[in-house]
Amino acid sequence: MIRLDACLKWSFAVAMSLAAILVAYQPLGADPSRYPQFAQQTVPPDISPSFISIDELLEELKAGRKPVIIDVRTDEEYREAHIVGAISAPLAQFKNYLQDISKEEMVVLY
Repeated sequence: MIRLDACLKWSFAVAMSLAAILVAYQPLGADPSRYPQFAQQTVPPDISPSFISIDELLEELKAGRKPVIIDVRTDEEYREAHIVGAISAPLAQFKNYLQDISKEEMVVLY
């Protein structure tokens, strides 16, 4: 019982830390005009994205779910600041990562 309690406390602490980062995160002023090569891209037909708010993500974390968090910004932007635990998969090379993304887990792209 002690191990489970410690694990739950640790999981909750990690979830709260991630939530604090998400809430405190201030965008670096991403400018879509900097990425015209992506303007005409479409989502593959076998992928159905849905959009969630930070509050909804926080609820998922509180419920014990552990989404895969993927940062699609450039390597430089990722090095400047990113969500702890996020995987870097720059949009320019994102197609290379698609086959490795689980369709069974919640995946959050930002």
